[in-house]
Amino acid sequence: MHRSQRLVATLALVATCLAASDARALPLISEVYYDAIGTDDGRGFVELYGTPGASLDGLRLESINGDGGAVAVRLTLSGSFGGDGLFVVADRRSDGSTDIADADLLLDFDLQNGPDSLVLLGASGVLDAVGYGVFDASQVFAGEGAPASDGPAGASLARHFANLDTGDNAADFVELAVPTPGSAPIAAIPEPGTAVLAACGLVGLARIGRRRGRRG
Repeated sequence: MHRSQRLVATLALVATCLAASDARALPLISEVYYDAIGTDDGRGFVELYGTPGASLDGLRLESINGDGGAVAVRLTLSGSFGGDGLFVVADRRSDGSTDIADADLLLDFDLQNGPDSLVLLGASGVLDAVGYGVFDASQVFAGEGAPASDGPAGASLARHFANLDTGDNAADFVELAVPTPGSAPIAAIPEPGTAVLAACGLVGLARIGRRRGRRG
């Protein structure tokens, strides 16, 4: 096998290893609804996807204003992910009501239209982020890759699959004309087989061996 062919094969294997782990980097922001038709009060929501049964204690959501980068909304989360891995944080009106049926957590918030970003944070820092809208050079984009679109009033932004994150908001999110809080497609991601895990280890060992060879 020529050197170029070996390089291509190695890069493909490394990409497989990375995809196998990155696809499971949970929790994730799976859907955001910030611009209802008419009033937003009691109608906005953020849907998260995580490991079923995992606690949300210690997690928080922050809305980052595209103009200046200030934190416009800060939400402290609590509870745990349901058996389907989904968790819906819904906007609560002053009387305690909401239009979001079967919400898991009610908090008082109002997410702004784009260009803005929504960031999910834990004790280790940023866990996930989505920026939406058209950002100019003077504005702050706190999402991943390129921004998702800023849909029309009444539409939400949702991942193609709630459990998949490529690190690019534009590629991961799509506009939904009808928001779907508490419901999302989940991609079937098989566990990496023994052969793949062994190959990943061999790639790492080969790199170490080459480095030692150069030093000798």
